[in-house]
Parts: sequence; structure tokens; C-alpha cells
Amino acid sequence: MSGSLLKIQDLRKNFGSVSPVKGISFQIERGSCTALLGPNGAGKTTTLRMLAGLMEPSGGSVEYSGSQTGNWRNRIGYLPQYPKFYGWMTGTEYITFSAKISGLRGKKVAKRTEEVLAQVGLKDAAKRRISGYSGGMKQRLGLAQALVHEPEILLLDEPVSALDPLGRREVMEMIRELRGDEITVLFSTHVLHDAEEICDEMVFMVDGKIAEQGALTELRERYRQPIIFISIESDENGMKWLQSLETRSFVKEAVMGRDWAKLTVNDVGVVRNKLMEEITLNRIPLVRFEVGSSSLEDMFMKVVSQ
Repeated sequence: MSGSLLKIQDLRKNFGSVSPVKGISFQIERGSCTALLGPNGAGKTTTLRMLAGLMEPSGGSVEYSGSQTGNWRNRIGYLPQYPKFYGWMTGTEYITFSAKISGLRGKKVAKRTEEVLAQVGLKDAAKRRISGYSGGMKQRLGLAQALVHEPEILLLDEPVSALDPLGRREVMEMIRELRGDEITVLFSTHVLHDAEEICDEMVFMVDGKIAEQGALTELRERYRQPIIFISIESDENGMKWLQSLETRSFVKEAVMGRDWAKLTVNDVGVVRNKLMEEITLNRIPLVRFEVGSSSLEDMFMKVVSQ
């Protein structure tokens, strides 16, 4: 089944004079994985808490497909950035507790507890106390808690930010396997690489507003521009020539270092030939000359810095 699962329209949140979310609108397609990207303080956590029903919006609307009555919370699985656990409990006890809070009853509790612990790779550690779990294991246990009641959409707040590289890899692989026709994923992060790895849709938030959004493929194509990177030896003549590049008519944008320049240009073929000719004529002590295109990370950094 395809189509929009979640529609957010002009969503806002005010705390007195402070407005962490300032009227955002986007929608989540069923079966997709969408990244809510932005620096710390952009409003990502506040947004997810409102979508999860844990915080009342100050304005705007959140519409879950098929839930006209507003009784949609049992369709959501939510994992906060810093999930809390009872260290004296075992994994099984914690998920059993979570299942009952989520409204499961009878034999369904034990069945789902066993299923989700196996699903997140904690079957062998199910009887161990949580106090002995690693960071990655705890985050997977948090995912099991979010999944136990079979939600349609998972809301994950910075799910790998506090993990070491191994734990990060484990959890990212888990999210990749979870997404599909049965489960839609929305997760927040300030790390573009994580989003690019598993998501097909991006929503960039800066200072409580949406700065950019769209399909990953569309954003890549829209922001791809020719780039020339030049680095030279620390030579007085060469340094003077390098600095002159910043004001050339064929340069749309320049990022300058002491002995290097990253140039966004108009016609890469013409500019490349012109620069190579100048380098040869002026005997510039060239170290590196590369031609490529701007990345989504370049766009992300530009959006965040504005």
C-alpha cells in the first residue's frame, strides 16, 4: 500500500517567547524512510515529540491517514534520543512491561516480546540484566520497545548519536531492515551520512523552520554544481595567483584556504583549460588539481550556515 501516511501542516510550538518549531509542513509516504536533518537546536526533538503525541502543538495540524477520530497513538513507535531503562530488569522483563503499557494482553504479550527481541538480535541476551548491556544493545532494546505493539510508523530521535562506530553500524543496519511496506520510518539526525545511507526523503530543519526538503535523488541533482579544487606549494608567486581566483568572473563561489582553493564554476571545461594554461605559464608549484561536483553535504553545510 502506498500513499501519504502522515501529513504535517503549519506545525508550531511555543514556550512563552521561545518558538522551537515555527510553522513547518511536510508529509511522510507510507513505506518510506525520511530523515529529519538539522543541527542541534533546530527543533527536531520538539517536532518528533509532537508527532508522537507527547507534546501538544501550539498550532497547525498532524493528520494520520485513516485516523479521523484522532486515536492514532497506538500506530506509533517512538524511541527518544536518550531512552531510560531499569538496569535491574532483564531484556525480557523490560519488553514485557513495555508491551503491557502499549495495551497488549494475554498470550500476545509473551509472543510479541519473544518476536521483537529476536528481531533486534537480543534473543541470546534476553535473560540478562540490562545493566550489563552495551550501548548498542540498549539502543536495540529501545527499538524493540518501539516495535512491540506493531506500529505503522517509527519515530526515532537521533538513534545512533551516542553510540561508538560498532554500535552505530548495528543500529543503522537494523533500521535499514525494518523499513518497508509494513513500517514507515522517520528519524532525526544531525549527521548527513547516516541519512544518505538509508533514507530516500530528506527534510532539513534550521532554527525551527524547514530550509529544504525533497527526495534524496532530486536534491542531489538540484544542488550538483561543477567544482574545481586546487592546492599548491607555499610559494609567494603561487599564493598571489591562488588568491586572485576568488574574484574571477567565472567563479560563482570560492572557499579559500592558505594554500588551496575550492571553486564552484560555470563551465568546468573552459575554466579547467584556462587554469591549467595559467598554471603552466606562471610556473605555479601545483600539488593537486581535481575536477568534480558539489555534494549533498556541501548543500547541507550551506543551508545550516545561513
